[in-house]
Amino acid sequence: SQDKFNVTSYDVMAMVIITLQAFPGIWINSFIASVLCIAWVKKKSFNSNEKILLFLGCSRVWYLCIIWVYSFLSIIYPWCFYVRPIPQLFAAIQSFLNSSNLWVSACLCIFYCIKIANFRHTFFIYLKVKIDRIVPWLLLGSVLLSLVICVLVYNITDEVYSNNLNSTTLGNFWKLCVRMDEHFFTIFFIIGFGFATAFTAVIFSALLLLFSLWRHKCKMQTNSVKNLSMDAHIKAMKSVLSFFLIYSINFTCLVLTLIYATKKENPLMFLILVFQYAFPAVHSLILTFSNPKLEKTLLRTLPCVKCKVCMR
Repeated sequence: SQDKFNVTSYDVMAMVIITLQAFPGIWINSFIASVLCIAWVKKKSFNSNEKILLFLGCSRVWYLCIIWVYSFLSIIYPWCFYVRPIPQLFAAIQSFLNSSNLWVSACLCIFYCIKIANFRHTFFIYLKVKIDRIVPWLLLGSVLLSLVICVLVYNITDEVYSNNLNSTTLGNFWKLCVRMDEHFFTIFFIIGFGFATAFTAVIFSALLLLFSLWRHKCKMQTNSVKNLSMDAHIKAMKSVLSFFLIYSINFTCLVLTLIYATKKENPLMFLILVFQYAFPAVHSLILTFSNPKLEKTLLRTLPCVKCKVCMR
């Protein structure tokens, strides 16, 4: 009971930062999901891009909600993580949602590359024709891979917690200390391999797309094509570059999380998590401003919010 309310100023600061990151991320991803659902109801149809964005938006909302609840409980009610199977469930759900976000965002980058890039290779043309049929299978594959990781994380975490019940000290999430176990190598290897595969797919897709856009831009300059199309291509290149940059930062943070996960109390771990938890909000914001329909709806919505606030 005394431990229940033993919250330090560091805990308060951590909770405030996580809240300031989680709630804007939940809002922007809920906005994306709601706009796409309303459009789906009106049009009675759904293209591949909207399917990926809807799936990504929904999974990120759940991911950020779970992160916030996990952080709140671990700081305010740390004792609940000694009740089986709460820690195992949180670890498994977070792994599933994090893996889904990573794979689906990689699928989105691959989709943009195939849909927008212009290459004359036979296989690439085949993919361009079949991409709308491939997208549901990509999403299904992402879910299945995430489920496999989720089950593995649950089983390994359950075994580790069972073997180390006496090695943990009562404290918050940032001070939770579990003895290094040989089982961690397996789970770190599997998760790290998944991260590296998704990141490799993003690198190749982004580079191919940038090369195609740059080549097309040079052709338009040579042919003296007017500014409107040029501006669109430059905007697309900026979006791809920004996505590539934040995805690289996120990948680095994920790898560092695996490296420092077994360290006792490392202040760097908190900074890494700050960057990692910011990724869903920042990336979704870039996607919103890269999509004309979402951008127009957002800009139309914000003045209404301001007017309502002023009227109150």
